Amino acid sequence: MKKVILSVLVVGALLATSCKKEKEATKDAAKDVVEAADKAVDATKDAATKVVTDAEAAVDKAVDAVKSAIEGVTIPEFKDPKVGEYLQTYSTYAKDYIEAKGDVLKNAELAKKGVELAAKGKEIVSTLDAEGVKKFNSVMSALQSKMAPAK
Repeated sequence: MKKVILSVLVVGALLATSCKKEKEATKDAAKDVVEAADKAVDATKDAATKVVTDAEAAVDKAVDAVKSAIEGVTIPEFKDPKVGEYLQTYSTYAKDYIEAKGDVLKNAELAKKGVELAAKGKEIVSTLDAEGVKKFNSVMSALQSKMAPAK
């Protein structure tokens, strides 16, 4: 894009300075340069619009990704994105826990992960305001109620 604009400007400058007798040709060339620059601006706007549209689509997909790994449990938005990430991780852990019922080796690995997640959960709750704690606890109780039948 820069090369196109620069090339057009260089050609315009050469045409403007090459011959003083050809002022009309220079004016035509200047008009051509302006038209080319306008076309380049339009192309840039179109490209920028496409990038914005693609970015919006990616954000929509990311918002959809905040859904829980367990069916029927949704994770609300929090001011701190780390809370949503933690709840997503915990829902994945809960799903693995439910799927591993009866497998002692998997449950031992999951027990270790559960202890780590519990410690991290305490840290996260300490940083939330009252409304955030309420939302956090409702999601956690929903996840744990889904895990209870697996025990």
